[in-house]
Amino acid sequence: MLLRLAVVVGRLVRALARVRGGGSAIPGVVAQKIDPLFLEHTIGRIPGGVVFITGSNGKSTTTAMAVAVCRAHGLRVFTNPAGSNLPQGLASAVLADARLDGSIEADIAILEVDEAYGPMISARLTPDFFLVTNLQLDQLNRFGEPERVWDMMRTVAQRTTKELIVNDAEPALLALGEGLSSEVTTQTMSVAEHLRTQFPEGLSEASLGDYRGQTTPRSAPDLVLVGRDADSATLEERGGATHTVSLPAPGLHWAIDATLALSLAMRLLGPDWSWPRAIDAFSQLPPVWGRAERVHYSGRDFELLMQKNLPSMQVNLQTLVQAPATVWVAVDEGTPDPSWIYDLALGPITRVDVLSGSKAWQWATFLAYRGVELGEIIEDTREAMDFLAGLGPADTPVTAIVNYEQMMAMRRIAGLRDLETSG
Repeated sequence: MLLRLAVVVGRLVRALARVRGGGSAIPGVVAQKIDPLFLEHTIGRIPGGVVFITGSNGKSTTTAMAVAVCRAHGLRVFTNPAGSNLPQGLASAVLADARLDGSIEADIAILEVDEAYGPMISARLTPDFFLVTNLQLDQLNRFGEPERVWDMMRTVAQRTTKELIVNDAEPALLALGEGLSSEVTTQTMSVAEHLRTQFPEGLSEASLGDYRGQTTPRSAPDLVLVGRDADSATLEERGGATHTVSLPAPGLHWAIDATLALSLAMRLLGPDWSWPRAIDAFSQLPPVWGRAERVHYSGRDFELLMQKNLPSMQVNLQTLVQAPATVWVAVDEGTPDPSWIYDLALGPITRVDVLSGSKAWQWATFLAYRGVELGEIIEDTREAMDFLAGLGPADTPVTAIVNYEQMMAMRRIAGLRDLETSG
């Protein structure tokens, strides 16, 4: 009875949120207030179990890739939209898909999970598979040292029932598999040494020193990333066969995310695995919010580069081969401490046309320190978008460097209302 009431009221709140413009996690909060076991009664009932994907960076992209490949094989997948990786976000995604009795038409759940909330969510939904993309310096104001994040990941790993999947180029991630239940295996993918040397920024792993010790893989990786160019990645299987998949954007980090996603999908699908289906799925990948995505507004495209932390922002900027025609930086209180930008290499950017958000003045100070030309400071997001829509060549996109909260505001302003939809 409580579950049905939670679904009905939650959907009503969701409808009201969409009318006002944009998605919200509030419906999920309401649903869980009514039924405190809402996640267990919905996602927990999916017959094929639950997959968790977490990490400092790349979890949204890796989740989207794994979901696309599994769906291309005919698997019905429930997932959550990029960034909706807290309990309330998961609950809001359920409201978009569930029947009135709380059941979800899905064979498996593949969920992006926030590192800090992983222990809380895994206490409610037991992961069968746990994929960790990386461990990098991230939001020190929130997490402190990376050792704390490792401990959070370790808690989830200890609750995992089948497989832990990691990149064996990161010893700290291999160490997550030490001392787990004998029923849990650690599976790996790898990156060829020449790529690690050529593109060291693609890993940027946090060093834990002797905090958790060093480990070596117990078995050969399922896949090795042996090549990448601007729009594809080449992978080698254990038997030596190679396969090439298309990438949404240049950068070693995209290729690593793809390799992780494929390793996971191969494990989930087992004998049903098909390389042609996987390759076709990659050729049709939908954009992930804020990752090489374009938002159209008032006759102008805005190409989004997420401003999350130093490692991710750095590799995003390194995909720029020349100075963008128009640059917009928008960041607000969703990034409480933006001081890490002083370690940022801006690449070809020599001018920022507009700064927006409550942290605009911190960015203005940074740009002045770097000698980068600054156009306007327009703190209001809508006013900035209106101004930028008419600035510069109309046939070239505005390069928008935004944090998550500003990206969500942009999507609402542009009329994109389906923010909590999982499918």
